[in-house]
Amino acid sequence: MTGFLRSVFETCAIIIGLVFVWHVLVKVSGVEPYMVPGPIAVGETLWGRAGFLLYHASITAYETLLGLFFGVTFGAILAVSLWLFPMARKVTLPVLLVTQSLPVFAIAPVLVLWFGFGLASKIIMATLVIFFAITSTFYDGLRRLDPGLSELSRLYRLSRFQEFRLLRLPSAMPAFASGIRIAAAFAPIGAIVGEWVGAKGGLAFILLQFNARAQTDVVFAALILLATMVLVLRYVADYATRFLAPWQTED
Repeated sequence: MTGFLRSVFETCAIIIGLVFVWHVLVKVSGVEPYMVPGPIAVGETLWGRAGFLLYHASITAYETLLGLFFGVTFGAILAVSLWLFPMARKVTLPVLLVTQSLPVFAIAPVLVLWFGFGLASKIIMATLVIFFAITSTFYDGLRRLDPGLSELSRLYRLSRFQEFRLLRLPSAMPAFASGIRIAAAFAPIGAIVGEWVGAKGGLAFILLQFNARAQTDVVFAALILLATMVLVLRYVADYATRFLAPWQTED
């Protein structure tokens, strides 16, 4: 816990330093506020429009959290299935690789067309963005077993399921935890891309609407909320995943 708190304090110190540099650069350069507003103006917007901004941030957060949940769940199930059933792996892996090669901006309009402008298309988009990270990292962890444990499995003639439950699953937990941490950082991207293509609310909706009106103070306020959401989600995932592999030491 001490290391976790130290990491949070270090991040806060860096953010404060960046805000100070931002303030100085805006003052020294004399750039117009409609192009780059200062941190004071953005802070006033955050305070004055708090209810409006938090409402739209809650929409994006809801989409992100559900996308993260479904992405982790389905990704873990697929990774386990790929290892337990070699025949399914031969069919599924090529399809998975092809789908991941498609850019997210190409998929988003189709999802909006199929599932509408509501939450469903954004949740599916967030799920797809992180799905591959979970599947690939967890599956890689399941494949890479210590040679000594592999020999032990053959010595005791364990079935494939017994080997998975007793040896491979515990060994793959650090890789699974790493995949969740990666997914937590990328989960908001799917929701934002989905909102960007078409939405009735959310942070990307604010970015589009107020950028068109040259109200960059509101745009920067929305970006700060989005960055805060990513940081909080990342740190929560970092702390929570430590319980998946408590034996793993960290620097």
